[in-house]
Amino acid sequence: MRIIESNKIVEVVKKICVEANIYLAEDVIDSLKQNLETEKSSTGANILNILIENADIAKKNDKPICQDTGMAVFFVNIGQDVKIEGENITDAINEGVRQGYEEGYLRKSVVDPITRINTKDNTPAIIYYDIVPGDEIAIEFAPKGFGSENMSKLKMLKPSDGVQGIKEFIIETVSDAGPNPCPPIVVGVGIGGTVDKCSQIAKRAIFRTVGEHNKDIQIEELEKELLIAINNLGIGPQGLGGNTTALAVNIETFPTHIAGLPVVVNINCHASRHKKVVI
Repeated sequence: MRIIESNKIVEVVKKICVEANIYLAEDVIDSLKQNLETEKSSTGANILNILIENADIAKKNDKPICQDTGMAVFFVNIGQDVKIEGENITDAINEGVRQGYEEGYLRKSVVDPITRINTKDNTPAIIYYDIVPGDEIAIEFAPKGFGSENMSKLKMLKPSDGVQGIKEFIIETVSDAGPNPCPPIVVGVGIGGTVDKCSQIAKRAIFRTVGEHNKDIQIEELEKELLIAINNLGIGPQGLGGNTTALAVNIETFPTHIAGLPVVVNINCHASRHKKVVI
């Protein structure tokens, strides 16, 4: 049994909240640069150059990449041989978010859904837990902006709609979103489970490294096919036209009921921010 003090979790979470908002991950920057080489629209290419420059300026000046520093979303794997002493892990993560957003001068965007009164510290965070083998805690964080979150959709397809129905719904969702989610986007897709599980795995999908595909060959091929179809929509960088509408389509699946085929599309903007740390 390994003991981890809750104060350690607080410090780690505080740090990644700030870093994820300032330093765009290399996988995203590399994808922007690769797409710049194949972007056919001069306007689209100019926008991609600006996005790359913006990420560089944010890094050099320790400033957030975007004014929307997001709602804090975490996926946490807790080793079954870990014991946490001090606060419980949920309180520790929320305290880390609170300190990170206050000390990092990050915008606090979390409000009560009815009164719209701000919680003033960007908590509570959205946290998903898994218990896994080992004696470590792996914490993955994404500050989820709502310009893209608002463009996400759920649809309860009929099983008879099949793969074709899935494709049509995903493409339709991206097409309807147009410029609103600040493309080029990362498209996270959940297929299967229940309404809540489908939404969870769609969110999980946007955490994946850009360019990394599902290990299931059939799903990998579907991801590649959909990426081509979405980039052929012509929406382009920031919706100003071009062939770089999406950087990736990431699909996660989960077994579902014989009577259902839930599909969720969760869209992330070009600033596809994510950070992982292992304690």
